[in-house]
Amino acid sequence: MSMSTPGPERVPSTVKVGKTTGQGKPPTGKPGANRPNATKPGGKGRKPIAPVKVAGGRNWGPIAVAGLVVVIAGGIIGYGVYASVQGSRDWTDKVAEIQGVVNYRAQKNALIDDRTHKAGPLTYVTSPPVGGAHNQTWQNCQGDVYTAPIANEHAVHSLEHGAVWITYKQGLAADQVATLQKKVEGKDYMLMSPYAGLDKNVSVQVWGYQLKTDDVNDSRIDTFISAARVKASMEPGAACSSGNTTSDPVSAAVSDGASSDTGS
Repeated sequence: MSMSTPGPERVPSTVKVGKTTGQGKPPTGKPGANRPNATKPGGKGRKPIAPVKVAGGRNWGPIAVAGLVVVIAGGIIGYGVYASVQGSRDWTDKVAEIQGVVNYRAQKNALIDDRTHKAGPLTYVTSPPVGGAHNQTWQNCQGDVYTAPIANEHAVHSLEHGAVWITYKQGLAADQVATLQKKVEGKDYMLMSPYAGLDKNVSVQVWGYQLKTDDVNDSRIDTFISAARVKASMEPGAACSSGNTTSDPVSAAVSDGASSDTGS
């Protein structure tokens, strides 16, 4: 058996990597010299990329909704408190805030404060009257609209019961009369009639208070009615029904018929 002659000894190939600084580390030198796109001396390099900041922002949607709910709730509570305070105020305070309303109660005039029943025609301090002695019978005031002047002596008794009496200048335009009529029709403790010699287009009165204006759409009329109707009564609980329903003037009295008012 023949034996092959050994060939030359294979020498492992080597790859020259250049000098090292030891421990397999690349040689020290210019930083980044071996990195691609490295900045070369004297040349323009690639601008460094700024790091992207990721902000952990809040979700403001629910916060805004919660804030809105708080504001609305606060408004509701605030209005409730305001309404409660307003509702607890005396009606005379509300009337006092209405510009142009004359408070005859404050004058302490005995002729206006007089509440006795007297028969026959009577004389009054104001025109239209806001109080004073009056006839035994009141004018019906269940939303009654009278198209002719009514007797003062009956109307004043209605005021004593808490009615609001709207009077208007004779000859006032029909559409303006209709505007006033809507404030009266179908409303208890309200009555309306033309008034001879009225110095303003409209005069609204309750017992002891009066508001005059030339504008049938004056918002103070409704404010006055709302504040004083029924509440201005000198006889709380007295009715507006079963009163006089005619526009006839009062006849001369047979006697003075004086008597104290006992609630009728």
